[in-house]
Amino acid sequence: YYQQQQQQQQHQQQQQQQQQQLYGTASTGAALGGGLQKSYTVQNVASHLLNGGGHHQLQQHYAGQQLSYGHLHHYGAHPVSSGSILPINTTSHAYNSRTAAALSGTAGGVSVQNQLRGPRSRIPKALSTFKPPFIRDDADGHLIYQIGDVLHNRYKILATLGEGTFGRVVKVRDLERNHVMAVKIIKNVDKYRDAAELEIGALEKIMQLDPTFEHLCVKMLDWFDYHGHTCIGFEMLGLSVFDFLKENNYEPYPIEHVRHIAYQLCYAVRFLHESRLTHTDLKPENILFVDSEYTTTTVPRKTREVRRINCTDIRLIDFGSATFDDEHHSTIVSTRHYRAPEVILELGWSQPCDVWSIGCIMFELYQGVTLFPTHDNREHLAMMERILGTIPYRLARKTRTRYFHFGKLDWDEKSSNGRYVRDNCKPLHRYVHSDKPDHLQLFDLIRKMLEYDPANRITLDKALRHPFFAKLPTNQRLHEKCNAHPQAASCSTSNAERERSHSLSR
Repeated sequence: YYQQQQQQQQHQQQQQQQQQQLYGTASTGAALGGGLQKSYTVQNVASHLLNGGGHHQLQQHYAGQQLSYGHLHHYGAHPVSSGSILPINTTSHAYNSRTAAALSGTAGGVSVQNQLRGPRSRIPKALSTFKPPFIRDDADGHLIYQIGDVLHNRYKILATLGEGTFGRVVKVRDLERNHVMAVKIIKNVDKYRDAAELEIGALEKIMQLDPTFEHLCVKMLDWFDYHGHTCIGFEMLGLSVFDFLKENNYEPYPIEHVRHIAYQLCYAVRFLHESRLTHTDLKPENILFVDSEYTTTTVPRKTREVRRINCTDIRLIDFGSATFDDEHHSTIVSTRHYRAPEVILELGWSQPCDVWSIGCIMFELYQGVTLFPTHDNREHLAMMERILGTIPYRLARKTRTRYFHFGKLDWDEKSSNGRYVRDNCKPLHRYVHSDKPDHLQLFDLIRKMLEYDPANRITLDKALRHPFFAKLPTNQRLHEKCNAHPQAASCSTSNAERERSHSLSR
C-alpha cells in the first residue's frame, strides 16, 4: 500500500511539472489577467497532446506557427487529463467550413477537408469535453452569455432575439465584415446538437443547388462549434409570419398578402421537393418576413387600428428536420397543427406531407387561427372528418393504429370532446368570408392541398399554376421570372435595420 501511495505521488508530481513546463505557473496565469495563453507552438505542445500518426505531419505543416485548440483536434490531439490547466480563450476555427479548405492535410489517412465539408459533416464530440472555467451553461444546456461577449473571436453579441427548445438566437455584429447577422446558439445537448448538424448538412446542400439563393431559403453565412454549442450564422431577417400575426392581435392577413406569401412558400418548397428533400416542419413560425416594417390603418367595423406589413417577401427557415428521400424517415414529423393524416396514421410519408402543411398555413393566414386546434391524435382525426369529410376506408384499413373500428373512426360525438369538436369546427366551405372569386379560388386550392390520400394531393408544381395565383403581379411570379432573371425581387431594407429574426417554436 505504501509503495502504491509513493508511485501515485510521483505520478502527480510529474504531471504538475509537465503542466508548469507547458503552461506556466498559476502566478503566470494571474499575470495574464486570469487567462492563460490561447495558442501554442508545435515545439512545446505536440509531444504532450498529440496522439499517434498526426504528430510528425503537424510539425511539418505548422512548424514554428501558433496553433489553436481546434487545430490540435484536427491532427489527432486530445484534451489532457481532467483538472489540468488549459487555455481559456481558445478558438475552434478549424471547424469553420471556410477554414477547412486551408486545412486540407490528412489526419490518420483521412482528408480533413472531406471530414468537414460533407453534407452531413459532424462536429467532433471531443470539442465538448473542454470547457474553460468562464464558459458556463445553465441547467437546460443554454450557453450563459452577456451582451458584448464575442463568439468565435469574431461575432459580438448585441441582443437576444428569442429563445426556444433548441437554444437561443442572438443578434451579432461580424467584426471581420462589419455587418449584422443572426446566430442560432444550440443547447449543449446531444439531440439538439445532432439536429443542428442535420440542418447544416441540408443548408449546405441547398447552397450547392441554389448558390444565388433565388428559391427563398434562408442564407447560412457561417457555422462553428463554441465549447459544445453548435452555432449557425444566418442573414438577418424580420418577424415570422406567426409573430407578426400574434402582435397584430391575430388579425388575418388581407387576401393579397395571403396570395403572395402562399405563392412564395409553394415556390420555395417546390424547389426542396425537386431536390428530393422534404422540409417536414412547415408552419408560420418558420416563415420569416425579409423586413417586418408595417403601417397602421383603420379597418371598417374594427374598434382599433390594425397593422399592415409593408413588404410581404419571405424566407423559409429551420431545416433541422429536413429529410432527403434516401435518409431514414422518422415515424412522426411536423408540428401538431400542420401534421398530415398519413403521419398520424403511421402510413409513411414523403413530400405530400409538406403540401398538407401549406394548406393548413394558408387557412391560418386567411382566418387568423389554426385549422385544427388540438393536441390529441384521435381528436385531430375527428376534426379532419368534421371539416373535410369522412376519412377514406382504404386509409383506415391500412393503418395499424387503433383509431378505427371496422374502418370507421372510433369517436363518440356525444362526449365532451365530441361536443368541443362539433362547436369549434365546421365544414371547410363555411369558413369563406366572401363569395368573390379570389376567396373561392383560395379555398379551392386549400381543399386540393388537404386531400386525405397523399397520392391524390395536388403537387406544388400544379399549385403554382392554380387560378388563385393568376392575379399576382408579373414581378412576383418567380416561377416564370427566374428563367429570365436569376435574382428574385426583395425588400430593400438593410440588414442593420432588421431587429428580430428566426422565430421560435410554439
